[in-house]
This record gives sequence, structure tokens and C-alpha cells, in this order.
Amino acid sequence: MSFLVTGGAGFIGSNTVRFLLELGHEVVNLDKLTYAGNLASLSDVLSHPRHRFIRGDICDASLLETIFASHRPSAVLNLAAESHVDRSIDSPGDFVRTNVTGAFCLLNAALSYYESLPAEEKDSFRFLHVSTDEVFGSLGKEGFFSENTPYAPNSPYSASKAGADHLVRAWHCTYGLPALITNCSNNYGPYQFPEKLIPHMIFSALRNKPLPIYGDGQNIRDWLHVSDHCQALSAVIEKGKPGESYVIGGNCERANIEIAQYICETLDDLRPRDNGRSYREQITFVRDRPGHDRRYAIDANKIKNELDWRPEWSLDRGMRSTIAWYLENEKWVDDILNGTYRLERQGKLRDDR
Repeated sequence: MSFLVTGGAGFIGSNTVRFLLELGHEVVNLDKLTYAGNLASLSDVLSHPRHRFIRGDICDASLLETIFASHRPSAVLNLAAESHVDRSIDSPGDFVRTNVTGAFCLLNAALSYYESLPAEEKDSFRFLHVSTDEVFGSLGKEGFFSENTPYAPNSPYSASKAGADHLVRAWHCTYGLPALITNCSNNYGPYQFPEKLIPHMIFSALRNKPLPIYGDGQNIRDWLHVSDHCQALSAVIEKGKPGESYVIGGNCERANIEIAQYICETLDDLRPRDNGRSYREQITFVRDRPGHDRRYAIDANKIKNELDWRPEWSLDRGMRSTIAWYLENEKWVDDILNGTYRLERQGKLRDDR
């Protein structure tokens, strides 16, 4: 197949591009290369004969029209997004522009292209919008998100992703675009931008910085290794039913404080401090961020039963592998930290600054 992947220089995007190439597909990779888009994450496949990178914005309608006409993809994977909750608190307009307006522009371009296809190519064309479980809001101590959970976004980020989800569903129901939606739990793995929890804890620990834990540290997330996510996206493209949505989770619920403690213990083993003391001493509790959802958990039975997908990575195996990857790829890390990002906390209310 020929894929158009938007946001393919980001964390999930770069892993998805690599995965699709390994399967033998052709990939056109469109990325604006904002702060979280990094060509170093594609260094091993950037010159691959079946990979074409295009720097551009999904809000650029004329560029999208040219890409569809020139490359004629058989599927679209929309991974282009502003994705960090803390940044959305500081700059919500950026999130509305990319996540909502960008999705609108991409849907329009894909629909125009789809309507021009001959019948056989129409039958096989797919548009997959990759979203988040955060659109469902927050869970209590019990229960799980499913495809039938009502939307209740609590942050500018999740609200913008919810808006895009609704547009995708409308473009399917109104115009017949063969679109699908996935809502995944928290991803982790190689090439993740260091503002996210797991890499942030790793890099801050190694640089003898405080390891900030919001609130009481008991906010719970379901962790999904990015390799399992890539497998799930492929299954949805290949076997999913247009118009359907699929929630994707790793069956790995952990409190944030548990994640931080595990990282510290693993670093104590793999990269012990010179003074022999534990990295756990650097853990510090800070004021919670506004609108912080308490718990996410996924009931992934639909994708398991209908598409035969199951996560393969346990959290212990995935976390240790991820930490080892960052320790072995410190140049990739340093190249990012040498830019404008400085492991600083974001997402405070204005009167906290």
C-alpha cells in the first residue's frame, strides 16, 4: 500500500513510518517540523527508497491537494497534532489550529481525492484518524473507557482532539469518506519528546534535576508501548470497518508515582549515581496542573475480538527497554535539549507564574 502519514517526524509518527516500511509499504511523510517534530527520529529511514519526506502544514490546502494528486495514497494516517496537555494550557490556540482546523483541511483534501478515484480504488481507500482516550475525560476508581463512552474532555488538548474526532465521524456520515478513529492510551517508547512523563523523568534524573510529580502522584494511566500501537493501527487499516472507532490500551495501569519510582530503580541499576545514592531522592511533589484527569483505563475488547489485536509488551519489559534506549541514544536527547526545550515545567495557570 501507499500511505500518507501526517506528523511522521513525531514520536508515534516516526515509529509508525518505520513500522510501515518494515511491512513493505510506501510512505509519504508530511510533517511541519514544529518543536516535537525531529528528523533525527527518522535518521535510519530518511533516505529509504520507499520513504518520501515533505515538510509542510496540514492546514495548507493547496499543498495537500498537490500531495494527493502526485502520490495517490491508498490510505491516510493522521498523526499530526499538538499533543501535550501542559502546552495546551499555555497556548490553546495552537491546539485548535492544528488539531481542529488541520483535521478539517485534511478531511476536505482526502474527500476530494477519494471522490475522484475509480470504484476499485474507492473500495480499498481508508482514512484513519489517530486520537486519544483523553477525549473521554476522567474515570473514578473503577470502570474503563470503551467505544461507547461519552465524550467529556477536560483540557484544551483533549477538547481539540474531541473536536477533530467529531469532524471525522461527520465526514464519514455526511460525505461517505471511509474514515476510522482510534483512541489510544498513553504511549511510551523510543523517540518520545522529553516533555512527556517517562522521558522527562529519565532525562531530569540523569541531569540531577528534580523529578516533579503532580499533586499526590496517584493519577493513573494505562501505558501502551508504541510498537503495540503501531501494530494496532495497521490492524485497523487492514481489517477495521469504516465509520467505526476502536480504543487501544496496553492493559498496564500504573500511578504516576509508581512510574517515577520504577524509572529511578532501573536507573540505579543501569546508570548508578557516583555517590551511590538512589535517584528516588530527586522525586518532588508539585502543585497539580489545572484540569488534571484522575484515571484513564481502556477496555480494548472490541479491537481484540474483531481485529485480533493484543498488546505484546508488558510494562516491565517495555519500560526497561525504553530506559535502555534513551541511555544508548543520548546524542538524540542532547540535540533536543540543546534547542529551546529545557526540561521546564509548563501548564501553570497565569497567576502561578
